[in-house]
Amino acid sequence: MKTLYLLRHAKSSWKFEDLSDHDRPLAKRGRSDAPLIGQELSERKIKLDLMISSSAVRALSTATIVAKEIDYDPEKISVEEELYRIDATSLLHFIQALPDEYDQVMLVGHNPTLTELINMLVPDKGIANLPTAGVAGISFDCSYWGEASTDNTKLLFIDIPKNYR
Repeated sequence: MKTLYLLRHAKSSWKFEDLSDHDRPLAKRGRSDAPLIGQELSERKIKLDLMISSSAVRALSTATIVAKEIDYDPEKISVEEELYRIDATSLLHFIQALPDEYDQVMLVGHNPTLTELINMLVPDKGIANLPTAGVAGISFDCSYWGEASTDNTKLLFIDIPKNYR
């Protein structure tokens, strides 16, 4: 069994017009929502083997905050530039190429890709939008990431910070 957690970065700030999209930081609400969702994941007893984040500042900031809440060493967060602008099909291929020694993996990324991937993997549970700092837990009934597909997927949960404010 392989388990994947898809976490959308928390709310970002648009205050700094001179910053590129990649460099936008978290907004005040993002800095409060990220720990909330991390605490909920901790309550769910989520223990990760690997956390991978987009290189965007808002995604890596979210990953770092959540990592601390679930007792995952922030120094071990893997940063992948390609997660910044990846599409859903390419993200599924990225997941299928994950090292098989990891059973519990979290990807921290962006919309619309994460919403599209969730809908691709579990079409019967379709969602309109994974909100900022929203997280989906998905299990795959397989032993190897390369076997992860819509045929062996189960949606475990979708959680959003709005439920805890």
